[in-house]
Parts: sequence; C-alpha cells; structure tokens
Amino acid sequence: MNDQVKELKDAILTKFNRDRANVIPILQNVQGKWGYLSKESIYQISRFLGVTENDVFGVATFYAQFRFTPPGDHSIKVCFGTACYVRGIERVLAELKEKLKVDVGGTTEDRKFSIDVIRCLGCCAIAPVMMIDENIHGALTPKKAISALNKYAPVSMEESPTEEVEITGKEG
Repeated sequence: MNDQVKELKDAILTKFNRDRANVIPILQNVQGKWGYLSKESIYQISRFLGVTENDVFGVATFYAQFRFTPPGDHSIKVCFGTACYVRGIERVLAELKEKLKVDVGGTTEDRKFSIDVIRCLGCCAIAPVMMIDENIHGALTPKKAISALNKYAPVSMEESPTEEVEITGKEG
C-alpha cells in the first residue's frame, strides 16, 4: 500500500461513515489534501462507500471544483466576468494556452502552471484580470499576461508564428 492510499484510509476516510451522502465531503477532503483526485483515490472512495468507481467519478465530474490532474506549482485563474470578457480576456486566455501548451483545467507538462477559468475575481475596475497564486494581475494584454508569468517561472516571449493564408481565385 503506497503512502497516499494509507493516508487516505487513515486520515480522511476514518472521519466519515460509509453513507453515500458523504461522497462530496470525502472528495473535497481528498482534493484539499493532494490538490486533485487520482484514479486510486476514486477507487478507494468507491470501495469505502460500497459504490462503483463510476458512481464516485460521476459525482466528481458533475462539479467544476474537482480536478483530476495534479496541480502545477502555480495556479492561474483567468477571470471571465463581464468586464473582463468585454475588455478582451479571450485573447489573453488564447495566448496563455498557446504559450503554455495547455488547455483550461490542465497543467503544463513541466508542472509549473495550472490554468482555470473562473466567473469573477471582483476586480472589474482593472479588467481584464487573472490571478496567479494569490496575486492579481490587471489591465492585461496577451503580452502583459506572459510577462506576469515570467515572475513565477520562465515562459517564452517569442512571437507566435502567424499562419499564412493563401487566397486564390479562379481565373475566368
């Protein structure tokens, strides 16, 4: 038995009875401890509650709060509130995804960054904004967002190659 399974059984599951109604608090405790829900933790929770892994996974995937990949060293939360949206946060997010080579809800290959979208950070006056760990970065442009990441870990500032489009017409 690996250390994570032992700790899951000894420190988390022992706080709960085997009632299925405890699935969400158990999932929250597991994610609070390790930052995500591993396949092994889903399996152990299902055995503990006497339900299938699909039952546990179904509950976990229903709620946006749960993640299934280990988080990065730094958490990026991109605000998609109305003010940020109308001020161009979509372009910022597109640049982040491209430079980090990761999609929303994922973690970079080097595990430096995780990226998520949230509905509002409450910083509308300085929109568009993102939060890295506990730090707010506002009045963002795509370039400013990448520059902000470099305070946490190196990210390439090279210009993304633009895709050339050839337009041809039929000769008459």
